[in-house]
Amino acid sequence: MNQKDAIRIQNSILNKMEKKVLVCLATKLPKWVTSDHLTWLGFFGAIISAGGYFLSNWDVEFLWLSSLGFVVNWFGDSLDGTLARVRNAQRPIYGFYIDHNIDGLTVLIFCAGAGLSPFISFSVAMLILSGYYLLSIFTYINTYLKGEFKISYSGFGPTEFRLIVILINTLFIYLPTDNSPIIIMGFPIKLFDLFAIVIALVLFIIYIWSFFSEKAKYGKIDPPPHN
Repeated sequence: MNQKDAIRIQNSILNKMEKKVLVCLATKLPKWVTSDHLTWLGFFGAIISAGGYFLSNWDVEFLWLSSLGFVVNWFGDSLDGTLARVRNAQRPIYGFYIDHNIDGLTVLIFCAGAGLSPFISFSVAMLILSGYYLLSIFTYINTYLKGEFKISYSGFGPTEFRLIVILINTLFIYLPTDNSPIIIMGFPIKLFDLFAIVIALVLFIIYIWSFFSEKAKYGKIDPPPHN
C-alpha cells in the first residue's frame, strides 16, 4: 500500500476547529514559505521546549519557554501538510518520509528534555517515549496493511496532547515546588512523576486496546487455512 493512497483518519476533539484555523493561516503565509520550512520550524519548537525544561533546573519560570516551544511545534508540524494541500503542492511519498522521521526525533527531544528537568525522572520520560513509539509503529503498520493513516485515538490527537502537556507545565509552575517522593504501594514516587506516569499509561492502554481490536479484524480478513 502506497502512502499516497492512504486515507487520513482524524477524529480528535479539536479537529474541525483546528482545520479552519490552519487553512486560514496557510492562505496568509507568504509565497516564499514552504512546507519544508514549516516542518523544520516544528522541529525547532521541540528544541526550544527541551531547552526550557533543562533551564527549569535553575528557574521554574522557564517552563513558559517550554510551553512556547510546544506552540511553535504545533504551528510548524500542523501547518506543513495544510500548506501543501492549500497550494495543491502535495508530495505524499516525500512528505510521509520527512514528516514522520522528524516526528520521531521531535518526541525524543521533548521527552529527553522533560527527563532532564527537575520535575520528571528520565526513566519515566522514556516510558512516555516508548508508548508514543508503540502507537507510531501500530499506525504505520495499519497504513501499510489497510491504507488508513490514523492520526487520533479516543478523540485525542497531537494537538490535544500538546495542550495537556502545556497544562501540566502550568501546574508545575504554580503547584508547590516540593517534589519529594511519596509512598505508593511501598514504592517511593516523585509527586510530579505521577502526571507523567498517567500519560504513559494512557498511551499504553490506547495501544493495547487498539492492537487487540485490529487483531480481531485482521483475523477475519486473513483467516487460518482449513485443512
